[in-house]
Amino acid sequence: MHSRIRPLLIAALALSAFAGSGHAQPAWPAKPIKYIVPFAPGGVSDGVARLVAQHLSERLGQPVIVDNRPGVSGILGTQVAARSPADGYTLMGGTITTHAVNPFFTKSLGYDPVADFVPVNLVGMVSNVLVVPSASRFNSVAQVIAELKAKPESLTYGTAGAGTSQHLSGQLFENITQTRMRQIIYKGGSQAMVDLVGGQIDMVFETVAAARPMIDGKRVKVLGITSAKRQPGLPDVPTLAEAGVPNFEMQSWQGVFAPAATPKPIVDRLGREIAAVVALPDVQAKLRGLGVEPDGRTSEAFTAFQRAEIAKWGKVIKDAGIQAE
Repeated sequence: MHSRIRPLLIAALALSAFAGSGHAQPAWPAKPIKYIVPFAPGGVSDGVARLVAQHLSERLGQPVIVDNRPGVSGILGTQVAARSPADGYTLMGGTITTHAVNPFFTKSLGYDPVADFVPVNLVGMVSNVLVVPSASRFNSVAQVIAELKAKPESLTYGTAGAGTSQHLSGQLFENITQTRMRQIIYKGGSQAMVDLVGGQIDMVFETVAAARPMIDGKRVKVLGITSAKRQPGLPDVPTLAEAGVPNFEMQSWQGVFAPAATPKPIVDRLGREIAAVVALPDVQAKLRGLGVEPDGRTSEAFTAFQRAEIAKWGKVIKDAGIQAE
């Protein structure tokens, strides 16, 4: 028996050595990594991506190159990422818009946020604040609700379009309070804030980072924050749940995704490396400067979170009677 097995074993070892020498794959990462951002330079997603990319490059020993592909609520860049090779050399910065709510607003999306991607790391959460002009007669959320109960659709709120955090915050507010407001859509959140300060609209659910200069300048009043807990940077501002909107929680988010078939060992390593980056004190300070509260959940926890977000916002949007176009 031994004499018959030995030649077979030698042949197998020789074949293995030949195959390994001719077809061995270089260890990942062996070349630069592309990090697609489906929004324009200068925004929160771009800022987060450049911060993560810088530190990830140092940790991986390869350049991580940010590639901005803006357009149509992040759809164009997300399509590019979905169609990229799943080899560990393409990442993308995904948000609540691109990876949770776009399917409820756009029928011909060109990608599936679940089937076409694997979540890598939930970098952080972004809260909004409900702000009104400094001269507004409203000093509390309860007063706003009372006004809307007495006069449905009598108040306006500004947004940067369907599926944005401003819009989702307004929809959830209406859903919980059983009220109706009039949405005024702008090309960007900054334009809505200009009109808010000028008294052309009644309120905006704006991100903390975008609203902060006008808060500090006393040009707006803050009635509440959309997070589940009060934020360290605005400790005196009540959550909307505390202010009279039970169970209200709306936070947009910044995460990193990869094409769906990216090998799990690569996804797991990327998740760990990005979590280590997010844990750095200087990175946390810079994220908070962008209005992003650091998180760092890796693939499995981020996957569960993403699916819960899709279910939550799908119901809110459906209850609002919004149809995908």
